[in-house]
Amino acid sequence: MNRSTLETFLGAFVILVTLGFLLFVLQLSDFSSKEGTLYKARFLKVGGLEKGNEVRIGGVKVGTIITRDLDAVNFEAIVKFSVDSSIKLPSDTKAMVIGQGFLGEKYLRLTPGVSKDYIKPEHEVMDTVDYKSLEDTVSKIIFMATEEK
Repeated sequence: MNRSTLETFLGAFVILVTLGFLLFVLQLSDFSSKEGTLYKARFLKVGGLEKGNEVRIGGVKVGTIITRDLDAVNFEAIVKFSVDSSIKLPSDTKAMVIGQGFLGEKYLRLTPGVSKDYIKPEHEVMDTVDYKSLEDTVSKIIFMATEEK
């Protein structure tokens, strides 16, 4: 076998391995384009919550963050997100921004309530809990410790 034939086979092998790896990654990734119902929520602090982050109920991904904007009048973060259209959110649903560990990605946790009324599409989740960073928690503990003296 001459050198050019060997290089051709080696190049084809590298391309096949690369394509196989890409197919494997695409199968593991959740790039499905499920139709979702749009909602929004207002927060004073959203930490590192970004477009594309997950929306979860009970630890299960049910949606995606669509946008994160600032209300220039109230200076609140307005988070728009989609939830799988098969899920209806009760009107007393709570939304909170959560982080996965110290350096983990942020996500929006929804805790559905027990109300028989549901939030209409493109309406707002009213009960929200702002993101609590490690710095916030430590400073609160220090303040409580120094306040007692």
